Amino acid sequence: MELRGVGRRYGVGGPWVLRGVDLVLPSHRLIRVEGTNGTGKSTLLRLLAGIDSPTEGRITGRPGRTVYVPERFPVALPFTAAGYLTHLGRIHGLRGARAAARADEWLERFGAARHARTPLSELSKGTSQKVAVAQALLAGPELLVLDEAWTGLDSAARTQLDLAVAERVAAGGTVVFVDHDPRRLAGVADDVYALAGNALVRDTGLNSPAGQGPRVRIVAVGPPGAAPPDQLPGGPTYERGPADGTVQLTVAAAHSDALLRALLAARPPWHIHEVSLEPATTGQAAS
Repeated sequence: MELRGVGRRYGVGGPWVLRGVDLVLPSHRLIRVEGTNGTGKSTLLRLLAGIDSPTEGRITGRPGRTVYVPERFPVALPFTAAGYLTHLGRIHGLRGARAAARADEWLERFGAARHARTPLSELSKGTSQKVAVAQALLAGPELLVLDEAWTGLDSAARTQLDLAVAERVAAGGTVVFVDHDPRRLAGVADDVYALAGNALVRDTGLNSPAGQGPRVRIVAVGPPGAAPPDQLPGGPTYERGPADGTVQLTVAAAHSDALLRALLAARPPWHIHEVSLEPATTGQAAS
């Protein structure tokens, strides 16, 4: 997915919220968007999800399975929790029985199974938010957009959402998120962008989540002269080793398991020679 020169106004002839935004969203990527209140974070996420249209510029390549989770979930809908999820599952292309099964699975995972038959209008804020994140995940979205989606969730549900985000990225999806807690997925995001003055800039500083946390070094051996497979999880950096066919890859620790699986599942497969943990970045920004 790609944004080129994208801008968005408040109303006809109103002030610009965003302007001149250029952004490429590859697969296997976790992207954090930062900025103070009023800088346009939610506007950008709504543009990415296709809920709003840009005033200028163009957005191309949006995946067919794109799902958005807002901070506040609309509960005034004539469904029970399970009925709503099953309905959304069918819209996303799941057959009736499969949609119902997936609805039950995600309600159980987020600790809301006992509310499956409860009308949405009777759910608490926290349980409503569990339904909101469940509907976004049940069909395996290619692009998952989370706007303060952790707000209102209890600790166990927040942990499950963290895990679900990692699973989506490992499966080849793209996840873009905003959260008020700077510790949210700290050290895990592949890219961090900041909004200021209507513009979007990439943050490569040590204070960003991308510049923190341990990284894993993987030495793999592939066919002589072959490059690693395209679109590996976590967007690892790599360099050739001294032996023919040997490549050293470095990736955030959160993506190391997914990267190992991708290398082993490649055709022809890569053989893992060594796995080691690097310390957290201290002297320079992560590449």
